[in-house]
Amino acid sequence: MHRTLLALALALLSATTTSAQKNKLNVFIWSEYIDPQVVAQFEKQFDCKVTLDLYEDNESMVAKLQGGGVSLYDIVVPSDYIIPSMLSQKLLAPLRHENLPNLKNLNSQFTNREFDPGNKFTVPYLWGTVGIYIRREPGEQIDETWGLMFDKNKQIGPFLMMDDARSCIGAALRYKGYSVNSTDKKELRVAREVLLEAKQRSLGFEGGVGGKNKVLAGVCKLAMVFNGDAVRGMKEDPQTYYFVPREGSDIWLDNLAIPAKAPHRDMAEKFINFLLDAQVAAQNANTMSYATPNQAAEPFITPADRNNPAIYPTPATMKTLEFLKDLGPKNRWYDELWTSIKSK
Repeated sequence: MHRTLLALALALLSATTTSAQKNKLNVFIWSEYIDPQVVAQFEKQFDCKVTLDLYEDNESMVAKLQGGGVSLYDIVVPSDYIIPSMLSQKLLAPLRHENLPNLKNLNSQFTNREFDPGNKFTVPYLWGTVGIYIRREPGEQIDETWGLMFDKNKQIGPFLMMDDARSCIGAALRYKGYSVNSTDKKELRVAREVLLEAKQRSLGFEGGVGGKNKVLAGVCKLAMVFNGDAVRGMKEDPQTYYFVPREGSDIWLDNLAIPAKAPHRDMAEKFINFLLDAQVAAQNANTMSYATPNQAAEPFITPADRNNPAIYPTPATMKTLEFLKDLGPKNRWYDELWTSIKSK
């Protein structure tokens, strides 16, 4: 009798433990990149504890997955260009579309992209640009060029470059009139020299959030940042503003994905589907000040944001933007270039 009761108790304890384990979610995401209230709503609706770990660039995220994170995290948020490399390394699990009915809410402009045909592994999350966040004194006229960083004769104050290999090198390439996806070794050498010279005059490299914070704190005049970081800064201090330099920059699409050995795959798909809900997607975009690829969410976007060219670029600016691409074996050229820039 006692053995039967003990076995029953152990079975109940095991079931409770298993249930508790299922109601967890480990998210690896860029800093300041999801509305805390959205996370809280998901936790309440699905009786789930969400843990957020943060990173500042795609390469760090991939390195963490390669080092064992692939079986630790349930959600990661890779940018478009890094996804082919992640797929070739088998770092991501296929998505079960039957568990994602809210996929229908997405704008077709952002689905079925070349980095993941059919969205078999990724779901669009937010999109935006890279540009300059700057403090503008009353009456000051700003020359909206990358030359504010890359030309010593145009420098108007202390500045920070972005600690992101492809975006930072891409900015230097665009400044010289080249593609952000250049594989011309001469053009890459030119970009390297531009960045090395600018590095000597700069305050160094910083993530987008850190750059925004240092402009707000008055540590620097301007910083290379992601547009959403800048827009949130502009709401704090209207004397600051953001622009995409006239030479152009990169446009990016960040995506939700599930690591190959995610411990809570079912809950991860519930989370993705939750974020694809029209009102949830709008709330998240409104809070984070980034553009949403969710077409069903558009009626719920704050009108001021919808009409803000720092969030939704004008057609003229869109023509100057390029998506970063996976360059296959030539990706290492950028890795080597970045290492040489950071080490000197």
